[in-house]
Amino acid sequence: MGVKLASVLSLTTAFVALAAPAAAQDVPQLAAAPVATAALPDRSDDQKLMLLFAQDAKRDRANSPLQAIYRGEPADPSLIGQIFTDALDRRRLAAAKQSLAALGRINRGRLSPERQISYDIFLGDTRTAIDFLQPEMRGLTAVRPLTHFGGLHVEFPSLIAGALPYKTEADYRAALAIQKVVPKVLDTAVLRFREGLDSGVMDSKLTTTNMIAQIDALLAQKPEDSPFYGPIKEMPKSIPAAAQSKLAADYLSTLKGEVYPAYQRLRTFLNDEYLPAARLQPGISAMKGGPALYRKMIKLHTSLALDPEEVHQLGLGEVARIQRDMETVKTQLGYNGTLRQFFDELRTNPRYHPKTRDDLARGFAAIAKTVDAQIPQYFVKVPKTKLEIEAYPAYREKYEAGGSYNQGSADGTRPGVFFYNAYDLPSRFLTGMATLYLHEGIPGHHFQISLAQENTSLPDFQRFGGNTAFVEGWALYAETLGYSMGLYKDPMQHWGTLDDEMLRAMRLVVDSGLHAKGWSREQAIDYMLANSGMGRTDATAEVERYIAWPGQALAYKVGALTIQRLRKKAETALGPKFDLRAFHEQVLGSGALPLPVLEAKIDRWIAASN
Repeated sequence: MGVKLASVLSLTTAFVALAAPAAAQDVPQLAAAPVATAALPDRSDDQKLMLLFAQDAKRDRANSPLQAIYRGEPADPSLIGQIFTDALDRRRLAAAKQSLAALGRINRGRLSPERQISYDIFLGDTRTAIDFLQPEMRGLTAVRPLTHFGGLHVEFPSLIAGALPYKTEADYRAALAIQKVVPKVLDTAVLRFREGLDSGVMDSKLTTTNMIAQIDALLAQKPEDSPFYGPIKEMPKSIPAAAQSKLAADYLSTLKGEVYPAYQRLRTFLNDEYLPAARLQPGISAMKGGPALYRKMIKLHTSLALDPEEVHQLGLGEVARIQRDMETVKTQLGYNGTLRQFFDELRTNPRYHPKTRDDLARGFAAIAKTVDAQIPQYFVKVPKTKLEIEAYPAYREKYEAGGSYNQGSADGTRPGVFFYNAYDLPSRFLTGMATLYLHEGIPGHHFQISLAQENTSLPDFQRFGGNTAFVEGWALYAETLGYSMGLYKDPMQHWGTLDDEMLRAMRLVVDSGLHAKGWSREQAIDYMLANSGMGRTDATAEVERYIAWPGQALAYKVGALTIQRLRKKAETALGPKFDLRAFHEQVLGSGALPLPVLEAKIDRWIAASN
């Protein structure tokens, strides 16, 4: 994975916590509070709840600097300039408390079933936002505003180059105004980092070193060759020549005089002040307040209150099961040595690796065509948003996973993008192409995210929000559909899906090992190399991602196992009445649900279908 959502996988540890809905495992009726008659008009309970959501969404838009960009709407540069500020977080906290109080005046028992789902999600989401905005939590998260995985220093070039409209001179001026606040945001990030230095809450040396390398890669490009300047090279002919010339000069002046110097200031601070003080141990348990924060991150990302040791043991069991299936497929591929030997064979035999970038491009296009032909057998609804397939740009590819998904716009005018990684071709595998496409593209992230945001009957937080266990669990579940689609009849692709499933199982072991059991980076990489056929480049990128993003990697397997279990429950209960297309509609029809809320919904559907 990697899905880049406005709300799901936001751009800092603290913002992720606020944006992703938490578990709604207990949804008690909140005590009623006195309220002026005019504050709550006389209307049905569903309407009252939707009004509350609309009011909350309005406050959320006013407090979410990047939300407009992700939605394809005009962005406010002055709001973007407030990212990482205490003032912005104070407004978020006040807004969350206001919404929670208003929710207490809604009688959940009088809501329709769909709005009860909304109520449950919103309650958990709001409580989590309040929790993570408390001073003690901000002291653990806000003081680490950037990491090498998803930090704004990396995201800003991508957003400005690829997510903003560039059709008119006004569009270009609006984008330039956003570029001009980038230095302010980066300088504020330095202030937050300094607070962490003062309080003893620092990120790891590994993460810091990687951030420095990312900044070096950007600064090594001439400003006119950077992503920030890219749109200037493709200006529409409808913009007059004189205006084009002025825009080019203004962009270059801003980059040279403002943006690049800000990146250099950030780089100097990280290298000269922060790196010497950063913690040597990669796991968050070695950080002040880290063990308690890890448990919170597990619940945030999985929507379940799981014990780290429980997660670790689940992972070990899944690894053992998948290895048994691997033994069978290894033999089908004509290899008679041990599984460990076959892992080495996979890494070194050119048979399993692309020779050119075009091999990857052609392969993914063919897989997409095969999948598209079978979609009507699995889904009642398909998104109107189109999907494009692209390689990562050169400045990003070294630090990215094997693939990721960038969402399209809610109105379908900007397509979703499935990015694949063509860096270091000998480390890439032909075997994993089908399962990667199913996960990141169709019917994985692209279907789930696009169908949700295109469903205007849902409140905004269900359309655009994201529970990691659901979002990534669905995408991993989508990989399993490749069996009935016939994609894994080819032992090469069958091996690929087992290898990818092994990755998600190993994540349970490695993430908990790093953050709860004191594992080193090298120990984690060695475990992944010993139990899968992945290359060292991918294993290193994966482990360094887990280090930067505690708990997130657990959500894939936990979510997928839940959806698979619910499908089996429905198949058993309904027998010949079971309709796979209807099941998928139930799973996807309400947006990304916390797992307990999803299970309750499926149970109601089973009961109604009998």
